[in-house]
Amino acid sequence: MRKLTQALLALFVAASLGTQAQADEPVVTLKVHHFLPAHSVTQADLLKPWAERITRESNGRIQFQFYPSMQLGGTPPQLIDQVRDGVADIVWTLPGYTAGRFPLISVFEQPFIGRSAEATSQAMWSFVEKHGQKEFAGVRLLATHTTDGTLIHTAKKPIRKMSDFRGMKIRAANRTSTKLISILGGTPVAMPVPQVPESLSKGVVDGAILPWDVVPALKLQELVKYHTEMAPNQPLLMQTVMILAMNPAAYDRLPDDLKKILDDNTGLTLSKQAGQLFDTKVIENGHALAKKQNNEIYVLPEDEQQKWMKAAARLDQDWIKDVESKGYDDGQALLDDARRLIDQYSPTPSR
Repeated sequence: MRKLTQALLALFVAASLGTQAQADEPVVTLKVHHFLPAHSVTQADLLKPWAERITRESNGRIQFQFYPSMQLGGTPPQLIDQVRDGVADIVWTLPGYTAGRFPLISVFEQPFIGRSAEATSQAMWSFVEKHGQKEFAGVRLLATHTTDGTLIHTAKKPIRKMSDFRGMKIRAANRTSTKLISILGGTPVAMPVPQVPESLSKGVVDGAILPWDVVPALKLQELVKYHTEMAPNQPLLMQTVMILAMNPAAYDRLPDDLKKILDDNTGLTLSKQAGQLFDTKVIENGHALAKKQNNEIYVLPEDEQQKWMKAAARLDQDWIKDVESKGYDDGQALLDDARRLIDQYSPTPSR
């Protein structure tokens, strides 16, 4: 009995010491900065569950503090430099906000290149691993993904055919969408997402090219009456490239076991999860909000979309010339590889 008591006491002491050792492990708190509100799909349905999973798997040793709506200061185009410089540990942002700085990854914002966020997001991760490491020097990528396909939201006049663009001022996100709006006959007005509501309400723009993703956060459904989507089972108008990136020094400071937890929950896996979210819940939420406002959701006929696609085809050559001017060899081969990867991750070929 005495030996049993001593053994139980030894086990208790060992367990107590183990618990104390775990309690003594330092807790790392990572600052996450982005430009959308806290209630946005991006934070509520993507970043927050992801952070909670990592906190749970690390037994609370990795914590996350969110700073939505640019609460750490600066403007959305500065987010990529903030994570590089350590102002934030992690940022979620659009590379397209910094024109010309990320020419390779912008291939996934070419008009009519993909049919789903899930496939394009995974293709982008593989493409960057293969071709784009130099482009993201100074930051550690955690995920690459696209939003759902962009569509055209207009306030007073629907867009049902190419000629409807005439005389319309349409918000654009980047150089490619600016060129696309011009080709289709509209007048592009470039601006970051947070400026869209005020610009619509004041008539600075008549509409915007945006995915359903940002509609709830901006309450866009209350500012427009018409939404124009692409034809079913056809390539999407455009997809907006997003990245989740981490400061390399913040990553390097993590113990090896915490690095592994982070690695296991990022990369291709997280990119795929993000794409799935944008293909399903994001679109469903957008449709529900538009219908609640009695807005019109117009689906472009396939023959009309073919006209748009034919007009936009010249932008592929623009991308090839641009990326080659930045020092990359054989832009056509890079474009072809991006399409091949999209097909690889697609249930059915996108071309």
